[in-house]
Amino acid sequence: MKILITLFILVQFSFCASLHIGMSANPSRINPILATDTVSGEISQYIFNSLITYDENASIKLELAKSYAFLDDKTLLFTLRDDVFWSDGESFSARDVVFTYETIISPKVFTPYAESFRHIDKVEAIDNLSVKVTYEYPYFAALETWTMGILPYHILKDENSIMTSAFNQKPIGTGAFILKDFSISKNFILEANKNYFLGSPKLERLVYHFAPDSATQFLMLKSGELDIGRVTSLQVKRQLDDKFYERFNVYETMSHSYSFVSFNLDLPKFQDARVREALSLAIDRQELIDLLLFGDGIVCTGPFMPRTDAFNPDVKAPKRDIKTAKELLLQAGYDEKNPLKFELITNSGQRIYTAQILQRQLKDAGVHVSVRVMEWQAFLNTVVEPRRFEAIIMGWQMGLKSDAYPIWHSESAKIGGFNLAGYKNEEVDKLIKKAERTVDEDEFNAIYRRIFKLIKDDNPYLFLYIPKTLTAVKKNISPIRPSIIGIEHNVIEWVKDE
Repeated sequence: MKILITLFILVQFSFCASLHIGMSANPSRINPILATDTVSGEISQYIFNSLITYDENASIKLELAKSYAFLDDKTLLFTLRDDVFWSDGESFSARDVVFTYETIISPKVFTPYAESFRHIDKVEAIDNLSVKVTYEYPYFAALETWTMGILPYHILKDENSIMTSAFNQKPIGTGAFILKDFSISKNFILEANKNYFLGSPKLERLVYHFAPDSATQFLMLKSGELDIGRVTSLQVKRQLDDKFYERFNVYETMSHSYSFVSFNLDLPKFQDARVREALSLAIDRQELIDLLLFGDGIVCTGPFMPRTDAFNPDVKAPKRDIKTAKELLLQAGYDEKNPLKFELITNSGQRIYTAQILQRQLKDAGVHVSVRVMEWQAFLNTVVEPRRFEAIIMGWQMGLKSDAYPIWHSESAKIGGFNLAGYKNEEVDKLIKKAERTVDEDEFNAIYRRIFKLIKDDNPYLFLYIPKTLTAVKKNISPIRPSIIGIEHNVIEWVKDE
């Protein structure tokens, strides 16, 4: 009896545990169809579910869908689970799926995710638990489209503007956690959804601590205020002691993201291909990796993830060549008396140092770069989204299944789109459209490797580096299973022992 009581207490104590997480920026909209920044996306995935998702091996697995079947090469039928409820107690149904689709494609809604749904002819609720999706033509990512989180029809059906809706800060989802408290620039809390259809999380709550810079987060991690957090190569190699490793494990994975400088190609100075080529030759990408990451990264050569079939291994990183860079700038009309000048804008954190290193490297080629640093949300809202910049430093996540349209097709060079550079290449446009209708994997991959090379040769971006991701997790948290899709993929299984 004593053993049973002890086990019961331990289980109860573990369940009541909180996971403390640092966040460097406020989420903008906790809504899966509007979440375009990392923090909003991370939180949304805990509150909302999609019809299908990825397992830890990056294979498709069912979530809100009980099953799916292709009726023909253009028609996809989903059968939905009958045991799913929204966090306010309403039943999940096919009308929620149809509503989400109609909201995403609405001209009143500005979301870059609409691009993934443009191939669909119609979405129909066959009955309460069946949804039929008809595509305009055989589409290579027909299934992957439905990794998008689903919205509640009963909450939002009469909403005048989802873009400014209070729902975006008070979301109702079907997910493993429920938003308890949200305050700008303050901590906020997600509580376990005890009625979650896949089983209630073992953790009682996720507590996000607002820490606006990486130094503050690092101090909170070292002091034990945080249970999980990203650490840098510098911190691992120079600032973590034995005491830290007594409490934390550090997991290393290759990031699915790359850092880049995007030019605004609407500006005449950057429309000159010689200028873009000169800037690419004037920078030393390996030096960035050595100085910023202590060697823990690889040079990024183009827009698609290494080790995927869309990656082009024949494209090599350009080597620094100041002489050729100066010759190209001279051909474009720039010299010591008339140097190329531009402003480089980014947000706080490691990107400040990236900007400063690039500023120094480009100076060797006679280029004058001024650097401006902004708070993340201000950077997004006043610079990035309205495309009011000359050049910016940012990062993109790279998908497991490459889709070039949102970032690289000319149709995406619009407000709300991800084509920040305003990149336009007719051949790339045609190849992207061709690939969309190509279901043969070998042919599709050959097309994407061609797109990879064309984009790299055009230099709309300065592709910089792909870092390793270093994540510190307290040893009293288990089970941790690092995966190609990240550390936190199985958070609902985590237990925190005190």
